[in-house]
Order: sequence, then C-alpha cells, then structure tokens
Amino acid sequence: MAKDKTQLLRLLCIDYENREGMQCGSMAGQGLSLLRWLMLVVILFIPGCAGLRHEEAALPKAASEKELAMLGHTIQVGAFVKLDNAVRLMQKLDGLGLDAYYYRHASGLYKVRFGDYPSRKEAESRAVELRKAGVIEAFYLVAPEQSAAAKFRRYQSGTLRKMLVSTAEGFLGIPYEWGGESAETGFDCSGLAMTIYKLNGLNLPRNSKAQFQAGSPVRREDLAPGDLVFFATNGDSMVSHVGIYIGNGSFIHASKKGETIRQSSLRNGYFEGCYVGARTYLGKDDG
Repeated sequence: MAKDKTQLLRLLCIDYENREGMQCGSMAGQGLSLLRWLMLVVILFIPGCAGLRHEEAALPKAASEKELAMLGHTIQVGAFVKLDNAVRLMQKLDGLGLDAYYYRHASGLYKVRFGDYPSRKEAESRAVELRKAGVIEAFYLVAPEQSAAAKFRRYQSGTLRKMLVSTAEGFLGIPYEWGGESAETGFDCSGLAMTIYKLNGLNLPRNSKAQFQAGSPVRREDLAPGDLVFFATNGDSMVSHVGIYIGNGSFIHASKKGETIRQSSLRNGYFEGCYVGARTYLGKDDG
C-alpha cells in the first residue's frame, strides 16, 4: 500500500514538473500552492479501500450508546462428536427459518442452539413440536437469566466483555462451516459474531451490515474487548467482513469458508487498508 502511494506521489510530481517546469524535490521551496499540497496529503494518507476511514474521522469523542436487546429463551439440541453432524442439524433448522448456530461445549462436544422466545412455555411448545416432527430429538431449554449478559451487563460490563472474548477464543481452530445464506458462499463471517453474542445472552443481528447499524460507533483508539470491527473486503465501501476485538490490536474472525477461525491483527496491511470502523454494544465498564 505504501508503495502504491509513493508511486501515485511520483506520478503527480512528474505531471506537475511537466506543466510547471520544476523539480519534485524542490516543490516546497518553489512555493507550491496550498491546493496542490492538500492533494498530496490526501494521496499519502487515504487508506487502501477507497478512503473508508471517513466515518472515524467524523466521530465525536463520545458517541451515543446503543444496547442490544437481551436474548429470550432458547432451545439447545445435540451433543455431537463430529462437527459435520452439528452443521447438518444447524442447516436443517435454518431451512425452517429458525436461525440456528453451533458451538463447541467445554466437554468438547458440538451443540446447536436456536430461537428467541419470550417465555419458557413458548420455547418448550416449539421444541416439542419439532421433536414430534422428527426434526430434533432430546432438547434443553436455556433461560435468559443463565446468560453472562443477565449476570454482568448492567454493573460489570468489563466482566461481560471478558466472557465475550473467552467465547470467541473457544472457536479458534474450528473450521469455518456455517451454512446459511448462500449454498455457494456459505454463511458470512457475521455468523461467528452473532453466535458469540447470543451464547452470552445478547441478540446480535445475523447480517454484518445489520450488525454495523445496530451498534454505537467507537473510535479505533477507544476499542475495548468485545467490540466488533468491520471491513470492506470487496473493493468498495460496503461492509462485508466482521471480527470481534480481543485487545492489543487483535481480533478473532472467520476468514473464509474452508479455513479455520483465526486471530489477526488490525495492523496487518490488508485489514489496515480495508478497515471501515467499529461498533460497541455495551455500556462503559463500571467495574
């Protein structure tokens, strides 16, 4: 990226030489106009993906806070040794519009969760219905008060952030196998972010663009563990990739289908160039 900027600067200098009859190395001494200096500064400092840091430059020091809704009662099914079995069940449930997700339990088994029901009775009724239809077998109901968000959100957001990071780290090394929105491309990386938040009791939207809109903007220097970082990786300014920030300039993400979930650095040239901005869904740490 730096090489591209140097080349652009050189081309602009040559063009200016041809028109003004002066050497690029002596531009400052020859009284180059303010406008042309501004052009050079823009070229030198705009990032690689079409100047996507405009949002961050315009952010106030303290952005207004948005908070995600708490997740309701959910249904947990399966206890699979093989990831493929969990993925197949997840895809079957997705086909019924149930927005399912899998995770690796502390036991090492893969389990699947779905649903967002306002009451235990409604969750149980739906689970029994699915069991009678042969879609699921045994099930377990997860109450909202069991989640980390219910326990720590209001007065110990720092603890909740640690829980989000811990959940994300539990996915490291797992193959990226979300099914989802397209049989061709698979479910995008936002599936990982959604799963991490839902496992901790927060109802994060599924799509990366919706996730971007749902949170409060946060400056890069103000990032805290558990915030989401967004990128435009398709050569335009549209959000197309998301990861969860874990601290020290690093984030965890599902890079692409067929690869394992990994940790990367925001200082990596590729992600540095395509960085769009960040969102937070939690209040300031009171603990």
